[in-house]
Amino acid sequence: MDIKTYLKERCRLVDEALGQYLPKEDVLPFSLHKSMRYSVFAGGKRVRPILMLAACEAVGGSVAQALPAACAMEMIHTYSLIHDDLPAMDDDDFRRGNPTNHKVFGEATAILAGDALLTEAFILLSADEAAAGVTPAARLQVIREIAVCAGSRGMVGGQVVDMESEGNRDIDFATVQYIHTHKTGALIKASVRSGALLGGAVPEHLDAITRYGEAIGLAFQIADDILDIEGTTEEIGKDAGSDEARGKATYPAVLGLAESKRLAAELVDRAFAALSPFGDRAEPLREIASYIIKRKS
Repeated sequence: MDIKTYLKERCRLVDEALGQYLPKEDVLPFSLHKSMRYSVFAGGKRVRPILMLAACEAVGGSVAQALPAACAMEMIHTYSLIHDDLPAMDDDDFRRGNPTNHKVFGEATAILAGDALLTEAFILLSADEAAAGVTPAARLQVIREIAVCAGSRGMVGGQVVDMESEGNRDIDFATVQYIHTHKTGALIKASVRSGALLGGAVPEHLDAITRYGEAIGLAFQIADDILDIEGTTEEIGKDAGSDEARGKATYPAVLGLAESKRLAAELVDRAFAALSPFGDRAEPLREIASYIIKRKS
């Protein structure tokens, strides 16, 4: 399959749905809704929602069953980026090649836009749109999974340890592993697990999808760490070399560049092995795993 075409088509599908689900700019409060839509439509790759759709199809489900939840996941991801860029955190000027939200709308509105996107995600997850072809038990489990992976036991917890570790040149491997599996890996794992649950996965298939998600979640962040060193500002959409300049706890900082690349490739192999029960239905998931460590942005 042509992975670039697949990703482009799925990205368009997610964007169209997000355009419908998000409050419009002409709805009060105008500035808040404009700020929310600004960051959501700032050119993201939609990796997490696309993974959710692909996982749903891999277990025999349909895109329609997972699309609302996939959009909710992108709202949560975008909220995390808005807050991550704030002066109190990473203090970034650019995201996805555009000025960060607080640079355009001010810090207070950016904070509230992130808060609103997080809340809007759960409005959508619990709405009638998310019920088509999905059992109430599966919906409830997905809502809980996403909430846990977004909170202190997942993404937010990883972000805190990341900030606390900044500038520590003696950071150990276990801490880096914790940061990466929580700050980035948790939402990626939740994306594929949620897709499988919405598609009606049997327990053994859910276990296999979970192993895949854990492997590519870590591989994705290692690839980001490598891109921060080898990529350009134009390619990655934010200041290149910013992680190293801030003394961030990254895999290259602890393991070196060559070993980080080897580990990322090994994780992709593990992801491939986990998909063996699914046959051709999991081909998009395999292609996405390969794309993650080969991408330039």
